[in-house]
Amino acid sequence: MSNQTHDYRQRFFIQDSPVRGDIVHLADSYRQITAQRPYPNALQKLLGEMLVAASLLIGTLKINGRLSIQLQHPSEATDEQARLAWAMAECDHQGHVRALADWSGDWTNLNTADEALATLGKAGEGVLFINVQPDSMFGVQSEGYQGIVERVSNNLAECLTHYQQQSVQIPTVIKLAADGTQAGGILLQLLPRGNADINDQRDDDNNIDTLTAAEMLEGMTDADLFPRLSILTDTLKPEELTDLPAKEILLRLYHEEPVSTIDAVPLTFACTCSREKSASAIFQLGKTEAMAIADEHGGEIALDCGFCGQVYRFNKADIEMIFA
Repeated sequence: MSNQTHDYRQRFFIQDSPVRGDIVHLADSYRQITAQRPYPNALQKLLGEMLVAASLLIGTLKINGRLSIQLQHPSEATDEQARLAWAMAECDHQGHVRALADWSGDWTNLNTADEALATLGKAGEGVLFINVQPDSMFGVQSEGYQGIVERVSNNLAECLTHYQQQSVQIPTVIKLAADGTQAGGILLQLLPRGNADINDQRDDDNNIDTLTAAEMLEGMTDADLFPRLSILTDTLKPEELTDLPAKEILLRLYHEEPVSTIDAVPLTFACTCSREKSASAIFQLGKTEAMAIADEHGGEIALDCGFCGQVYRFNKADIEMIFA
């Protein structure tokens, strides 16, 4: 198998039908992210799946902003059992990705993303949600959206597929895979067919009315197209998602269908940290407490970013300037 090294989201369409999809591949950015901390093997894989999922889902939205997938354990750790305290993975409309997680306990015997997700607790325990935050406009912060995702299983793709079908009410297939070095995934959706041909709506395919799956299928020339494509998509093996380029995946799955693509969107690791944001965090402490912390740490405060490893140092003169 080929060793794909660049990172992208590739959109595709089944011509003359309301079916579209995306394929995401991450390698360089994924390795850069997981190298920031000594993540257990299983957690590396879960973070890879989360990064791919965020990159797929933001492609279904027409926003300037970011989408994150977040996990949170409901309680504090009490023993040495493997436990995921929290995790988040994010992608913005420019294709910038980042992720971070905190964990505790012994993860030695855990090897898969599903096992990592299971450390949130039994079904119904732990919190899994999608957060969408549009960019501010004209200096005014836009209102965001948060959707709670039901943990129907310990498989992230199954949970997100269920969410899309039940909450968003768009028939969707999602497949995710990560091996610790590369990560990949595919999303297939059945969109409502309007009066215009669906392929003429590529730049506006998120401004759609919500219809039932039955209504969507009724408007299709080939009513069994989406069910058939769903079955084909489900045959993808994890190693195919992580190792194969999008073109080969599409050829293997849908070689009997008229598939068209547009230019792929490059995905890269990027962090939003800055010295200004670190200074703002110190300001929130108050001058007295900030100075006390500096005294305890050799005359400075050092703030490190968990996403990228950058360290921002502020000596007492810097702290005085923050509160000037």
